[in-house]
Amino acid sequence: MRSKKDKSRKSNLVYSTDNSGGAAVRRCPACLRLVTACICKTKYNTPEDHSSTDGIIRLHRETKGRKGKGVTLVKGINLPDSNLNQLAKKLKSGCGVGGSIKAGVIELQTADRDKIKTLLENMDYTVKIAGG
Repeated sequence: MRSKKDKSRKSNLVYSTDNSGGAAVRRCPACLRLVTACICKTKYNTPEDHSSTDGIIRLHRETKGRKGKGVTLVKGINLPDSNLNQLAKKLKSGCGVGGSIKAGVIELQTADRDKIKTLLENMDYTVKIAGG
């Protein structure tokens, strides 16, 4: 027969959002601390920078909050604002669509990710189509 101590040790945990040691823990590449506890003075000191340090541009398709209209989000570009504006202008004119920049993410008013991918690859970027 099991005692109360044995029952408390056994866990039937299936999923947890706690990042205290699971595979989803994000670490700063410079100081190797948790992103939330990063103290280094490099360009990786904000959580937004940690998500895009692999050098790959990802193209996401999104329709939420847009009345069913599909837009493509271009994420993972580490450029200053002036260069980001120039890149967005090239992509918009290359696709013949409108768009904007919000929080370092280019939003293009098209669902044609293949065309955007070829434009970016011609500019020597590494591009992946993300999501479904």
